[in-house]
Amino acid sequence: MSVMPDHWIRTQAEQNGMIAPFVETQKRDGVISYGLSSYGYDARVSDEFRIFTNVDSAVVDPKDFRAESFVTRRGPVAIIPPNSFALAHTVEYFRIPRDVLVICLGKSTYARCGIIVNVTPLEPEWEGQVTIEISNTTPLPAKIYANEGICQFLFLRGFEPPETSYKDKAGKYMHQRGVSLPRM
Repeated sequence: MSVMPDHWIRTQAEQNGMIAPFVETQKRDGVISYGLSSYGYDARVSDEFRIFTNVDSAVVDPKDFRAESFVTRRGPVAIIPPNSFALAHTVEYFRIPRDVLVICLGKSTYARCGIIVNVTPLEPEWEGQVTIEISNTTPLPAKIYANEGICQFLFLRGFEPPETSYKDKAGKYMHQRGVSLPRM
């Protein structure tokens, strides 16, 4: 399995719509960087945030998830309470090739502030906007800036395509737009 370089990512984005909208060079003037890097793509977080709330003393149950566990906020900045969690989604829409697996890492700018970003792997032939999990591990409120970089995607090309892709399985998170809550 090889990590794919910038010119491969650019070609896949421009010719096959792997990333849309696609930003060819890294943007960083006064913002948390985003766009194409040497061996990855730094995606932006949208302006829609679902922030956990404990107003109703709900229990988080992945088999019976209640949307009331969140408050929705839109805007250029989201404030995540101390030791709390939020969901957001990428500005970009991804179309993953059949022979590629994508992994994601948080941006160092946020990590150095105690903000952890998690995204599960993007499987072969998955497509959609990526739901991003953001944890504020600090005892202080934390700012997240919409339309700026939040995480970096690394594209790993397999030796050969898998027998079964995410599309073949008719995965439950296929073609998602916006924040997708847990599904059974």
